Amino acid sequence: MNEAMLIWSVLFGGIGIGFFTYGRRQKAIVPLLTGLALIAFPYFMPNLTMLLVVGAALIVLPYFIRL
Repeated sequence: MNEAMLIWSVLFGGIGIGFFTYGRRQKAIVPLLTGLALIAFPYFMPNLTMLLVVGAALIVLPYFIRL
């Protein structure tokens, strides 16, 4: 794992903790699950491009899906 992937993984994990905390306190399932996904997905990404694309998609997901 190179430095860029490590930095981006930590950034997405921090954002995921924020989404998870918000979803838990507001009892909102979409931000809660998005937060969990943002925390876990960097472990499964093979390269930096995929990490950035999937991370960006997960961050904007709660703005388009409202339950």
